[in-house]
Amino acid sequence: MTRSKRRAKTPHRTAKKHHDRATAPRRGGRPSRAEAEALGERILDVATELFLAHGYGATSIEAVARRAGISKRTFYHRFADKPALFAAVLHRVIDRLRPQANVPLVEGADLAQILERLAGMILRAALAPQAIALHRLIVGESGRFPKLAAVVAAEGGTAEAIRLIAGLLEREARAGRLVLDDPAFAAEQFLYMVMAIPQRRAAGLGAPMPQSRLDAWARDVVDLFLNGCRGSSPRERESR
Repeated sequence: MTRSKRRAKTPHRTAKKHHDRATAPRRGGRPSRAEAEALGERILDVATELFLAHGYGATSIEAVARRAGISKRTFYHRFADKPALFAAVLHRVIDRLRPQANVPLVEGADLAQILERLAGMILRAALAPQAIALHRLIVGESGRFPKLAAVVAAEGGTAEAIRLIAGLLEREARAGRLVLDDPAFAAEQFLYMVMAIPQRRAAGLGAPMPQSRLDAWARDVVDLFLNGCRGSSPRERESR
């Protein structure tokens, strides 16, 4: 009797085991694409928080892995080293500060309006809390960590803005409305005219600009810049 009861229960138990295996979360093996993406976002969330709170030098790979709940082996499967992790953090922060894809960058009746609109976008991005925190980090630690400066140069996003503005200036110069020998150099100066002083002051190097001053800043910078670009070029002055 006892043996027959045990035999009767066996098929049910076997079926239950198969069901449990089918419904249990997968352990080990290759993660799904969604799981891999979620893990990558979690690592970058943790790294961003630690970098901005404690600085580049004080943030270790061990701390990031521990806070993210992963092994160092898993970390190194995704990032070669700490500079690579910081590059990914910087790239993601900058990408999130960009205007949305459906927002036109070049829009306006003339160059002054286009540049004023671009200057407003640049200012909003440069003065965002995460951008200010990154600025403080880079200013404070790039001298001790040369790789950090290289990452910023590669991922900082300024080259893209300079190319866009230089293209606009070159078009105006060809039409005879501006006098420029080097549109890329002029574009770089324009970019720093827009953001350098407001960002430095927002980062604590001086009193932050009030909103009323920021509202007029883009227009005043564009006026000053274009008035200078409409003057004579160095080559013309040398030939006089």
